[in-house]
Amino acid sequence: MISCEKASVICNKTQYKEASFNERLKLRLHLILCDTCSKFAADNKKLTSLCEKANLHGLSEQEKTLMKHQLREKF
Repeated sequence: MISCEKASVICNKTQYKEASFNERLKLRLHLILCDTCSKFAADNKKLTSLCEKANLHGLSEQEKTLMKHQLREKF
């Protein structure tokens, strides 16, 4: 069985659809036995849902580069 720490990493990877089938299977087995991690996974799922509803997005690489350039000019 995987540790709770490893389960949280896989849970986060699952949130971003980066976990492999094997990782998801291990996580599922862990969640059956661990109430704490089950709550963490449920909270993670809620957070993902809320972020999708809010239409949140990160900066593109171009936006990040522009922001870095602007900050360097100011300081």
